Amino acid sequence: MNTLPCSTAEEIGPRRPGAIYQNSDGRFEVLALVTDRARAAQLLRRDSARWAVIIRDTLRPDGQPFAVGSVWTTSDYLLRPAASAYRQAA
Repeated sequence: MNTLPCSTAEEIGPRRPGAIYQNSDGRFEVLALVTDRARAAQLLRRDSARWAVIIRDTLRPDGQPFAVGSVWTTSDYLLRPAASAYRQAA
């Protein structure tokens, strides 16, 4: 099992594959967590990215997966925790 630095883990929050969370933008299922910096930077098109979360909006029937790099805040809330332990996506 991979461990994340404390600050990174706090930024990501409980968003692990299988989790569902909601905020003012929608309700999202976490499909993958990418902690490889190069891959995260490529997904987010930001050289400074350290991680990315690949999600899909479950409120949209046509919801396509996309990557986000926003930190977990008090406006986000967990509806369903991840079912299994964290595993890094390549």
